[in-house]
Amino acid sequence: MKFDVVIAGGGFAGAYCARTLSRAWGAKAGQRVGLIADQNILVFQPMLAEVAGAALSPLSVVNPLREFCGNANVLRGKIRDIHLEERRLVLDAGVYTSNISVHYNHLVIALGGVVDLSRVPGMPEHGLILKNVGDALNLRRTLIHRLEEANLADDPAIIRRLLTFVVVGGGYSGVETAGQILDLVADVKGLYQNLVDHPSRVVLIHSGPYLLPDIGEPLGRYAEDQLRQRGLEIRLNSRVTAMTATKAVLDGGECIETCSVVSTVGNAPHPLVLALAQRYGLESIKGRLVTDPTMRVKGQANLWAAGDCAAVPVGDQPSSPPTAQFALRQGVQLARNLERIFVGEELRPFEFTNLGQLASIGHRTAVADVLGFQFSGFLAWWFWRTVYMSKLPGWERKIQVIASWTLDLFFRRDISLIIPDHSRRLPEAHLEAGDSLFYPGDPAGSIYLVKAGSIEIRDGDVTVRTLKKGDVLAEPTWADESGWRYSAVATEPSTVVSLSSEIRETLSQFTPAFRLLFQNAEAGNGPGGTTATHEH
Repeated sequence: MKFDVVIAGGGFAGAYCARTLSRAWGAKAGQRVGLIADQNILVFQPMLAEVAGAALSPLSVVNPLREFCGNANVLRGKIRDIHLEERRLVLDAGVYTSNISVHYNHLVIALGGVVDLSRVPGMPEHGLILKNVGDALNLRRTLIHRLEEANLADDPAIIRRLLTFVVVGGGYSGVETAGQILDLVADVKGLYQNLVDHPSRVVLIHSGPYLLPDIGEPLGRYAEDQLRQRGLEIRLNSRVTAMTATKAVLDGGECIETCSVVSTVGNAPHPLVLALAQRYGLESIKGRLVTDPTMRVKGQANLWAAGDCAAVPVGDQPSSPPTAQFALRQGVQLARNLERIFVGEELRPFEFTNLGQLASIGHRTAVADVLGFQFSGFLAWWFWRTVYMSKLPGWERKIQVIASWTLDLFFRRDISLIIPDHSRRLPEAHLEAGDSLFYPGDPAGSIYLVKAGSIEIRDGDVTVRTLKKGDVLAEPTWADESGWRYSAVATEPSTVVSLSSEIRETLSQFTPAFRLLFQNAEAGNGPGGTTATHEH
């Protein structure tokens, strides 16, 4: 596949860029514009806290990208690599569509950022995040699970721990999430007969001197006062330094007994953007690609960037704020500049003035700073809902949200748990004789243990190794940067167990026996060698 413009990323910047080009190029956009996204939906992130608090359905805050972007060709897949010199991206969309090449004339990087919790010990294993719809549903599910568990417990200490919820971060996401948790628990706790006499706690941890630093101290203090009156415990100038399954440890030495910690901090640059900048020497600011005012990446003729992964200068600032209102407008402006490129017109710089900030703090209360005017309370909450509803893409979603908000005035929040539990185990694959485990060039990110049967490693029609029960197939010997070098084919009914490279690294770090096993496998499993099982 080859397109005039390939857009990497399906967030606000990428989706609005694709939509604008689709409207400009009409029916031809399907051949000219390719949008690559790891999900086939556009998520309206400002409303994720309401999904987590069971105030909105998850379907109300998403739009199918194929509908939203019109005629643009949407490709759902994970970008594995970007080759600027070849103007080519490599995608992986699943078992049957891996290592797909997409070529372009112009590339737009709009990948946004990621969440990195690794700086706090225990947070990656036990912390909850709120980055996408799946995270919001998982948080909602966890909150309701904690209530269900507490309703069954008979130990007061366990009940207190289950009914204590900690939110880390006093910015917009943290404050809105804490407010939603307060409202959810207060709304439904009366339905749990055994919890009537047991108080719940919601604790907000913020590293700064006041909440909502981006909106200013007066409104931040107002939000703090309102939330404290509703029962929120707030720890200012504090940080979580460690976490276990049963407690959060603060830098002042305080330990909060809890099973539920939500982190709204820890935003980090996208690894693909970092790798791209390092490989090609692209200038970046804190992991964001530096562009000129037209959003062309500095030093590149065919590379552009927008959104949270781009440092786009605006006014006298070297970088635009990483917010949705800037990302959306950058996407539109970048699309118009790409139109101008193809017709030979002069490019125009990105110009936009921040319209203001809004934050809902729950209980029909919000704070607002709009065009320099600050106000709060019910009026700000009404304005917040009006603005967000107007920005929500698609009339169908607008009507759904209005209906949900209206019903919320008269009925309790829905605490139904309809997400099925899945058994967690090592992934196994059964192969019949003649089935292939992988082909040359497929991405190599796992190691395989043969549980039963026989697997032949083939170089074309030549068999270079036969693996039997107990043998290990490790990628360093059989693969290189381009993927697997050989094919693996079952010669009889066989079962293999796969371990990701991340699991292997984790096991190797603290278990010498596993480390030795993997080292022997990597050293002896290649062509002409013997398997680790046969030697040891």
